[in-house]
Amino acid sequence: MSDQIKHECGIAFIRLLKPLSFYQEKYGTALYGLNKLYLLMEKQHNRGQDGAGIATIKLDTTPGNRYISRYRSMEKNAVADIFAYAQKKFSDLSPELMQNAAWLKDNMSFIGEVLMGHLRYGTHGKNSIENCHPFLRQNNWMTRNLVLAGNFNMTNVDELIQQLFALGQHPKERADTVTVLEKIGHFLDSENQELFNKFKNEGYGNIEITRLIAEHLDVAKILKRSAKSWDGGYTLCGIFGHGDAFIMRDPAGIRPAFYYQNDEIVVAASERPAIQTAFNIPAEDIFEIQPGHALIVKKNGYIAEESFKEATEKKSCSFERIYFSRGSDAKIYKERKYLGRLLCDQILKTVNYDLKHTVFSYIPNTAEIAFYGMVEGIHKYIKQQQKNILLNRKEALTDLALEELLNIAPRVEKIAIKDAKMRTFITQDADRQDMVSHIYDTTYGIVQKHKDTLVVLDDSIVRGTTLKQSILKMLDRLKPKKIIIVSSAPQIRYPDCYGIDMSRMGDFVAFEAAIALLRKSQKAHLIEDVYKKCKEQEHAPKEQVINHVKELYAPFSDHEIAKEITKIVTPVDLNAEVEIIYQTLDNLHSACPEHTGDWYFSGNYPTPGGNKVVNKAFINWKEGINQRAY
Repeated sequence: MSDQIKHECGIAFIRLLKPLSFYQEKYGTALYGLNKLYLLMEKQHNRGQDGAGIATIKLDTTPGNRYISRYRSMEKNAVADIFAYAQKKFSDLSPELMQNAAWLKDNMSFIGEVLMGHLRYGTHGKNSIENCHPFLRQNNWMTRNLVLAGNFNMTNVDELIQQLFALGQHPKERADTVTVLEKIGHFLDSENQELFNKFKNEGYGNIEITRLIAEHLDVAKILKRSAKSWDGGYTLCGIFGHGDAFIMRDPAGIRPAFYYQNDEIVVAASERPAIQTAFNIPAEDIFEIQPGHALIVKKNGYIAEESFKEATEKKSCSFERIYFSRGSDAKIYKERKYLGRLLCDQILKTVNYDLKHTVFSYIPNTAEIAFYGMVEGIHKYIKQQQKNILLNRKEALTDLALEELLNIAPRVEKIAIKDAKMRTFITQDADRQDMVSHIYDTTYGIVQKHKDTLVVLDDSIVRGTTLKQSILKMLDRLKPKKIIIVSSAPQIRYPDCYGIDMSRMGDFVAFEAAIALLRKSQKAHLIEDVYKKCKEQEHAPKEQVINHVKELYAPFSDHEIAKEITKIVTPVDLNAEVEIIYQTLDNLHSACPEHTGDWYFSGNYPTPGGNKVVNKAFINWKEGINQRAY
């Protein structure tokens, strides 16, 4: 994605099912869990670079001893900083003590059987240590403590805040992290109190009741009551103070969650390859947590995947497949290649099938896998053409003609290299734009000046700013006849409200193009009509709201909008002709059949809150309010 957007978060969870001494004996260290947590987080480094945090819980500690450890960091390399902090505590210990698992558990922090990690991207400018997960809700009763981290956004924060007010709570801020933490915390308290009353009435003493509560705490019941009115996309990981844990996934399966278990461990993470690599296990042994279900791990080692909310139609985020998740996942790798291959017909038609004067490349590196698929598709086309010529030609080919025919191949080159050290520190707009245009360096001497067409694959185009200010200017320095930018994703038209930092309508070049076309085609009245419809539904229940913003795109074909986008992103002083090609929605669904969540392209939101958010985003744009819509 040449336009950098912040997105997603990552979770990591480990439950050791054996005593720490087992791991000391088998793997040579009582820090086995901590070391594996580090690997799980590093292998998901792509999911968050604004901050990170870990938490560990010790099981069956003596009263008065600390059993919860937590550390969060906002350093540039937050994961490394956190584990350096944790490991430093062990640096002065003797080899004998490092081999004494029981002593380590009793005396050292971050030694525990339940471990949680989180990687964070901060959205909407909110980035402080207080925004870093895991969050901690503390209580002197062990079974009332809650540690929580997640990859989520709720669309109905105001509604959830009002519910907390009705319960008598007074949250310290209007944020979905606080509302979710307090919602679960409230029903955790309720479950504790119900069990306390039950066992008290049965004549048990307080110490025995504490043990009984830990045994009988109904995690699924707590989650069912907590999530009843949530509207959003989420994967949440939680640990109760005594050791019960859960990983829950939203009913539409918007956010990803995977797990693995054997008789030694239970592991969960946002991405499958992280588990594969950290534990050296095959992909087929790793499972998805089903939508509307929670993987529950009780303190006693009982493990189950239980429903907490009825699943809706599965709408897993397709952006995970196009861009966000690592391409080292076997399925994602194949899907990205297929996305590239499906673009070939459009590309070949646009270059008029002139491969002799076409150079293929990609930018940025995240588009590389789709590029491989595109190149494979071009090779397939060439082979078919060679076959047709050889089978249908009546006259024999000369040796020279045959050699020329067999040597036809796509011209594949590395055209653009991003200078990672380049910083646009200059603040004056004119000077800064000139500096931005030099962030990418080029490979000279490959393109035939004024003869060749450059086809450059990108994985998606959001704002088009980098194209206009940097990429197109850089490519134009090579003096091609034409530049074709190809997006392996469809046009991004609508805001996301489930965890991706794309929430303002004015940020989308496709929206800008639609507005421009409406004004040019004497249909500007639709802008006001849609605004009025959105305002009329502004305070309606989310279940009744319709996405009226779709009406702004309806008068135009995808091709017409793409042509207008091309005009918007093309610098006025560019010499080469420019054209932008987008993936189609049908092709996206063909390539990623199990991840049909495409609301940012289609406007078809998987939860009612999405329609409310998109209408609000348009209202904000129309009224000049530069803030998120939820």
